[in-house]
Amino acid sequence: MQGDFRTEFVRDPAALKQHPALVLNADYRPLSYYPLSLWTWQEAVKAAYLDRVDIVAEYDAMVHSPSIEIRIPSVIVLKDYVKPQKRVAFTRFNLFLRDEFRCQYCGAKGELTFDHVVPRAKGGITSWENVVAACSPCNLRKGAKSLHRTGMSLRKPPRAPGAEQLRNMGRKFPPNHLHESWMDFLYWDAELEA
Repeated sequence: MQGDFRTEFVRDPAALKQHPALVLNADYRPLSYYPLSLWTWQEAVKAAYLDRVDIVAEYDAMVHSPSIEIRIPSVIVLKDYVKPQKRVAFTRFNLFLRDEFRCQYCGAKGELTFDHVVPRAKGGITSWENVVAACSPCNLRKGAKSLHRTGMSLRKPPRAPGAEQLRNMGRKFPPNHLHESWMDFLYWDAELEA
């Protein structure tokens, strides 16, 4: 009995899948699109209680304490504006996002690695301008050879992405779950069809 009682209060790692809250900046845009800026319902309720966010939309589900009952927030807006970063970190994830999760040689999706266009053995450096997403077959085929020698070509030249460009790229990859209360806030600045 004691064990059952305690496990009810252990933070559930699947809580993000159960009533996550979409977090919007003070300008009503998501902090990030990919990954989508989500908080667990516990974090959203705590931020609302501390008066750090405004609740814009709610789920039908309720949570209770001994003295209060509250509907679980589904969309929250930060009261203070968080300035988006201008510099994009050179990470594997951001590289794959820049390349739209496709091999830059053949266009395949799926299991990706990264490849130095100018091989490191030939003086190539690890940078936005020299590293691309590649599938294993293309990476093996190219090896430590130059593009000219292999007859391969790039779908687009590798460049350092801007923060806004990467944010817009992330909008093309929605998460597996989108609650209907989020829709008005995710794509409100997208161009409308005439």
